[in-house]
Amino acid sequence: MVAAAAAERVVAELREACAAPAARLDEVAAAMEAEMRAGLREEGGSKIKMIISYVDNLPTGNEEGLFYALDLGGTNFRVLRVQLAGREKRVAKRESKEVSIPPHLMSGNASELFGFIASALASSVADEGRSNLFEDKQRELGFTFSFPVRQTSIASGTLIKWTKAFSIDDAVGEDVVAELQTAMEKQGVDMHVAALINDTVGTLAAGRYNDEDVVIGVILGTGSNAAYVEEASAIPKFEGELPKSGNMVINTEWGNFSSSCLPITEYDQALDEESLNPGEQIFEKLISGMYLGEIVRRVLLKIASQSTLFGKVNQTKLKTRFILRTPDISAMHHDDTPDLRIVADKLAENLKIKDTSLETRKMVAEICDIVTTRSARLAAAGIVGILRKIGRAVPGDERRSVVAIDGGLFEHYAEFRQCLERTLVELLGEEASRSVAVKLTKDGSGLGAALIAAAHSQH
Repeated sequence: MVAAAAAERVVAELREACAAPAARLDEVAAAMEAEMRAGLREEGGSKIKMIISYVDNLPTGNEEGLFYALDLGGTNFRVLRVQLAGREKRVAKRESKEVSIPPHLMSGNASELFGFIASALASSVADEGRSNLFEDKQRELGFTFSFPVRQTSIASGTLIKWTKAFSIDDAVGEDVVAELQTAMEKQGVDMHVAALINDTVGTLAAGRYNDEDVVIGVILGTGSNAAYVEEASAIPKFEGELPKSGNMVINTEWGNFSSSCLPITEYDQALDEESLNPGEQIFEKLISGMYLGEIVRRVLLKIASQSTLFGKVNQTKLKTRFILRTPDISAMHHDDTPDLRIVADKLAENLKIKDTSLETRKMVAEICDIVTTRSARLAAAGIVGILRKIGRAVPGDERRSVVAIDGGLFEHYAEFRQCLERTLVELLGEEASRSVAVKLTKDGSGLGAALIAAAHSQH
């Protein structure tokens, strides 16, 4: 029983360190709102960038025509062709193809990479069939580019740095739209880049297309981010003429939020110190799918080193970073078999922890619950911070406010999703929460980009 007592102490300490009662979450929401205001006042004024997207028109559902989207964010890219048919028929047709980028192009030069992408666009245009749609006008493209860019207008942005597996030095500091435009011209593709966006702004647009009350787009997947509709007059750092619509989409980059009111554990601190970007993306490291499994692994490793609960276990696997993934955590958390067979299987197959007792499995499921509950509650607090910033779901506000959410964590992890929804009700109160809805909105990076191109069409 000594083994169990030592392990239970670790879990009790974890539970306390991860606690996110409503009062604490109110502080998190207030801190998020304060950081948002600081980021809107001046460049570099906040931990969260509050990037002006230059998207001032979101789709209404009335858009018509054929539009393209290019989604570049990882080792593959996608080309989409979307036929929009107005309010009644909506998306009449959508075709998509995925192309993997040869590794040598990910560290070559810019013209080779963009040339390769332009050739895929060329073959997509060739597949259009006999269409006389474009006899007198240019095709238009929405370009989702999921790397840090400094945006200067709706259709231009200079690359700040590559992330993931890319390292094309001569593209850094260059306008990625100009690079793509040049490459398309070389291939003889008559296409105009109507908008440069990121996937979160695309999620907001895809959500708005289907529901005019969508005001926030959130990604809760491997990473996390949020974008929302701000009043252009409420952005002190915005220079130039205010848009006719009076609105401006802001990409918050909330993953980099941090505050002393966040419930941070020893495991989070160690994970951050050993990460590729120590001290950065603190909020993302607490809530996103990339990290939940890793936090659980670190807790299990501590239990293994402080007690004999798991018996004589070879710790090689248990010491391997990121060996537990969020789908594993989700499977264990949702295990409703009487003997928690799925928990047993996951421990055995991923971590070589075999022959566990039912009590041990229950403890592991509880650790998954503690870590995921904290994540979902913090994500909800972030959303409440944005709602309050724009005067939504507050006393006297009768408007319906919809949050469009994309990402595997929200889509596939039911316990996470339900906890997030419950927490919104708890923080907003029964009455205000009746006017707030959360909607799964897929493919912001593809469909969303095509829709923004349509909303900003020259024609």
